Amino acid sequence: MIRSTIFKKTMITGLTLAMVIGGSSAALANGKDKDHGKDAKKETKFSHINAKGNVQIDDGQAQITFNFNDVKGNDVEWAAKNIASLASKQVFQGYEDGTFRPRSVITQIEAITAAVRLMGLKDKAESAAEMQTQLNFKDAAKITEKYPWAVGYVAVAVENDLFLETDTSVQPDKEANRLWATTLLVKALKLDGEAKTKMNTHLTFKDADKIPAGSVGYVEEAIEKGLITGFEDNTFRPNEPVTRAQLAALLDRTGNQMTGNDALKGTVSAAVSNNLLSIVQGNVTNQVTVDPNAFVYRGGVKAALSAIQVGDKVIIHLYNGVAIFIEVTPVTPVTPVTPPVTQTAFTVDGLFNGISFNTQGQIATISISQTVYGGGSQVSSYVVSNPVTIIGDQTKLVTNHSVQLKGINTTVNSIQIN
Repeated sequence: MIRSTIFKKTMITGLTLAMVIGGSSAALANGKDKDHGKDAKKETKFSHINAKGNVQIDDGQAQITFNFNDVKGNDVEWAAKNIASLASKQVFQGYEDGTFRPRSVITQIEAITAAVRLMGLKDKAESAAEMQTQLNFKDAAKITEKYPWAVGYVAVAVENDLFLETDTSVQPDKEANRLWATTLLVKALKLDGEAKTKMNTHLTFKDADKIPAGSVGYVEEAIEKGLITGFEDNTFRPNEPVTRAQLAALLDRTGNQMTGNDALKGTVSAAVSNNLLSIVQGNVTNQVTVDPNAFVYRGGVKAALSAIQVGDKVIIHLYNGVAIFIEVTPVTPVTPVTPPVTQTAFTVDGLFNGISFNTQGQIATISISQTVYGGGSQVSSYVVSNPVTIIGDQTKLVTNHSVQLKGINTTVNSIQIN
C-alpha cells in the first residue's frame, strides 16, 4: 500500500528539480543550472504545490514548474497536458524566466537529453563515469566545450542505441526534424527490431517519397504505436522542424508506453477524501496521498480534483511519494449489445377490407375486418413485407372475401385468398 503524508518532509538527494532544456538558455549552455552547478548535490525537501501551481521546495532553492506563462493560444495549448506531465517527471521543463517557449524549435542535443531522461537514465548520464567518456563522434570536441553537461547524455544514448550505426556526428545545434525525432523515440522504446521488419511497408502519405527507405519502418512503427500521425492533408513532412510543444507531445506518448515507466496506473475505487485517492492495481487496492493542488487532466483538459470519479482509469506521477499529476485516461467505449428481437409468428383470419401501395406499386399495408365478442366487427391493419407471398386467386381479393394472413411480429409475409 502506498502511504505518504503531504506534510512529511522526506529528504531526497541528488534529485533534479529545475533542469532547463533549451539551447538558448544560458543556464543550460554554461552548465550553471541547478542540475550541474554547485547545488546539484544539495539535499532538498518537498513541501507542496503552491498557489501558482508549482511544486515548492522548502529550501527555497528550486521548484518544478507546471504553469508556464507562454503556453497560450490554440496552436500550443493542446500540448499543455503533455508539458505538465513531463514537468512532473522532471523530463522536459521550461526556462528560469517562467516560460516554456513552446513554439521554439528543438535542437538534437536537447531532444537526446530528454529521451535519455524519459528512459529513466538521468542519474547514469550524470554520473562521473559517463561525464568523463571520450566520445568517438567527429564533433566530440564541440560537445565537450559547448555542452559539457551533455557528454554523459550522449554517451548513454550511444550505449542504448539511440544513434544510427551510420552516425558519425552528434550535430547538437541542428534542428530536430519530424523524421529524426520519430526514429529517436522508436529507438528509446527499444523497438528497433519491430521497425526493421516493416521497412517494406507502403506508406500512403502524399510525400512518402521524401522518407528514406531505411526510415520507413520507424515511421510505420511510430504510427502503429500512436506516437505520431500525419497532417490533415495526408502528408508526413519528415523534414519539418519539431517545436518544443510538439516534442513534449511525442515524449509524453512515448513515456506512457515504456515498460519501465514508474508512473502508477490503476482504476479509481473511491473518490479523493482527506487527500487520499484509492486505486485498484490488479487485485490490490492502494491509497495514494494527493497534493490538494495536484494537476488533474481529464480528456486532455485541466480539471478539478473533485472531477475524478470511481471507475476512472488513471496515470499518476508522484513526487517524493505524493501525487502531483493525475491523468484520467480515455476509456475505449463499450458498444452496447442490442438484445435479439423475439420473433413471434402469427396467423389471423378475416374479411378483406382494403390495401394500400407504396411509390413502387407494391402492397404496403393490408386491412381486414374481424368479428368481435358481442357480434360487432373491427378493422385491423398490418404492414406487408416486400416481397409478400400471395396464395389463391387474386381476382377474388375483393371486399368481404375471406383471407388468412400470416407473418412475423406485426408484419405480414403471406396472404392466402380462400
